[in-house]
Amino acid sequence: MKKILTSIFSCCIFIAAAQDHSENLVQYVRPIIGSSRMGHVFPGATVPFGMVQLSPETDTISYDLNGHYNPDVYKYCAGYQYEDKTIVGFSHTHFSGTGHSDLGDFLIMPTVGPLKLNPGTADKPGSGYRSGYSHAHEVSEANYYRVKLDAYNILAEMTTTTRVGFHQYTFPKSDDAHVILDLMAGIYNYPDKNVWVYMRRVNDSTVAGYRITNGWARTRTLYFAMTFNKPFIQMGYKNFSKREVYGGFWGKFSRAKNFPEIAGRQLRTWFDFKTTEGEKIKIKFAISPVSIESALNNMWAETPGWDFEKVKNDGQQLWESELHKIVIEGSRDDMENFYTSMYHAMINPTVYMDVDGKYKGLDQQVHQADGFTNYTTFSLWDTHRALHPLFNIIETKRNADMIKSMLAHFDQSPERMLPIWSNSANENWCMSGYHSVAVIADAIVKGNAPFDANKALDAAVTTANHRDYESIGDFNDIGYIPDEKDGNSVSSTLEYAYDDWAIAQMAKKLGRTDVYDTFIKRSQNYRNVYDPKSGFMHPRMADGSFRKKFDPFTTIDQGFIEGNAWNYTLYVPHDVPGLIGLMGGEKRFITYIDSLFSYDLPDKYFAETEDITKDGIIGNYVHGNEPSHQVAYLYDWTSQPWKTQDKIRMILKKMYKNTPDGLGGNDDTGQMSAWYIFSALGFYPVAPGSDQYAIGSPAVGHAVINLENGKTFTIIVKNQSDKNVYVQKILLNGAPLGVYFISHADIMNGGEITFVMGPSTNNRR
Repeated sequence: MKKILTSIFSCCIFIAAAQDHSENLVQYVRPIIGSSRMGHVFPGATVPFGMVQLSPETDTISYDLNGHYNPDVYKYCAGYQYEDKTIVGFSHTHFSGTGHSDLGDFLIMPTVGPLKLNPGTADKPGSGYRSGYSHAHEVSEANYYRVKLDAYNILAEMTTTTRVGFHQYTFPKSDDAHVILDLMAGIYNYPDKNVWVYMRRVNDSTVAGYRITNGWARTRTLYFAMTFNKPFIQMGYKNFSKREVYGGFWGKFSRAKNFPEIAGRQLRTWFDFKTTEGEKIKIKFAISPVSIESALNNMWAETPGWDFEKVKNDGQQLWESELHKIVIEGSRDDMENFYTSMYHAMINPTVYMDVDGKYKGLDQQVHQADGFTNYTTFSLWDTHRALHPLFNIIETKRNADMIKSMLAHFDQSPERMLPIWSNSANENWCMSGYHSVAVIADAIVKGNAPFDANKALDAAVTTANHRDYESIGDFNDIGYIPDEKDGNSVSSTLEYAYDDWAIAQMAKKLGRTDVYDTFIKRSQNYRNVYDPKSGFMHPRMADGSFRKKFDPFTTIDQGFIEGNAWNYTLYVPHDVPGLIGLMGGEKRFITYIDSLFSYDLPDKYFAETEDITKDGIIGNYVHGNEPSHQVAYLYDWTSQPWKTQDKIRMILKKMYKNTPDGLGGNDDTGQMSAWYIFSALGFYPVAPGSDQYAIGSPAVGHAVINLENGKTFTIIVKNQSDKNVYVQKILLNGAPLGVYFISHADIMNGGEITFVMGPSTNNRR
């Protein structure tokens, strides 16, 4: 594997020295590091938080198989599988490491020879327009992707701006060169996903149009503009719809070639060229959520010329600026793991507005962003845990804009709710809880609230009182969700309890005592699903009894989502002392966590679960899914905090590696990577909405966090090594730190924290 990675990426000699702003940190980014086997690698080109993510697709598996869900489609959540031998084309929109998917819009594929308009199959690539490729001729960097398409001897290169994908294809000499624009391709595709496609010719080198899809986002319209650096000889299309009930009287025209506009449900288009040896056909492809005119405006504003290298370099400089927000010192592997995690953490959420500030809202109307950048792709069940808290340190303005986007979502929502999992002017309602309230609370409590905080609190209260959404009414009335009412009854009860605590913290900060009293009481509802007889959080019936048929190891049909009772029993991040008491005291609590890590969970307990695999499990601890991400830090509330240090360093080594399958689960739009960043630095936000961070075991040699307020927070680690995982002493600004916690103010005020490490445990409380 090391040999493969060396061939993919250029190697630079690393000299262990203090890092500064002059160092090129992009060199350490490895976009292909990820959970390749699970299919959630995003190897393509994008700028930080960009609306365009231009990336290869390696197959076209359908969501539907003989009228049923095709489980193999899950591997292609991000479109790319490292093990695949062929590339189908390059599309402009992707999610990064999600467990469900959509997008994959506007697939482009350059070819030579006889025109083929079907992608073909992986076992017979010559039957369609796909091409074989080799990782030996593949390069993936921040904002740059290159690969040789072996079937056509074409070198494909791509880079981006925020709203424009820039392609550069080096062709052989050919009288039959083509660029295919597949307007029916997509991720998690099925025959009826495309609702409608429209394209018109603007001039002899430019086309524009839109695509409407009904997928995870059920009502999504994306506009585009596409221009070439030379006129095409001719253009054409083929309609792959089996039958369209009504086609009007368009048959009066011969429309197969060079017709100025086309429309339909299942269309593939092509553009013909003659090329000389080594000629570069360049394409600029802009997208917009608002209109064709806006897509054209985005294109001219962001890419006025044809200088591919300039666009690439400008985008990589944006990445340099972002990566330098945390400058670390460490081994080559540490540097690559850390800055790849930084890269992954800064792909999503994504900008969702045009250069003039217009965007489509949840009400499907066009709005003007007033004084903020509008964002989408809020995977909040995942990202409220560590990604948004990370942004509250290094992306304070951007995180505030994301919250303003959530508040705009609330204003435009017909259901009058804050986002649950939102994408492209749609609410997908995926996962449980209403964790946008935790993101908002974390910002307010930490003093990063340049928005109407009281209005935000009102929106949070309204969301938490939406009685007909996923058993909120039962939770509020009886203090838990009955097992008969909801398949995720226990996990939703626990998550609502935490979210309500977050609302209480907002209210406390804002002096809203009545709201605080209500929600701090509701935050204790986690106690109602703990069964002292079984010793676990346990499904409870409407009559108050606990379910008799119960297996705490099983992940399916036990009242939990993406986790089992063993892991979820520890999901009370907001009241760890209360949980310790509930579970019988510190001794039993410590034994419980010890057992979680040491028990070998047989495969049968998660075999039917897409999101949990052996790669993401240590014992019975599931790191590959987010509900357990706080668990290793819970020892800090006991007399044995050294166990946190031991477990953190073990997880960092086992779950994060510099290989194409180097993540132990989905990255989930940056959450897995944010956990790594915090943990490598030595602290973690166990309960977002609190201003406290739990101390772990720093895995870097030295780090400087460059804050937006102009200050720096320096992390000094003495005696760092793989063996010296235990903290012997902590100094905060030169003074001994008597607890295993630091505050948000400690970081944002600037200064330094010093860790003295050693090979043996320090039982100091």
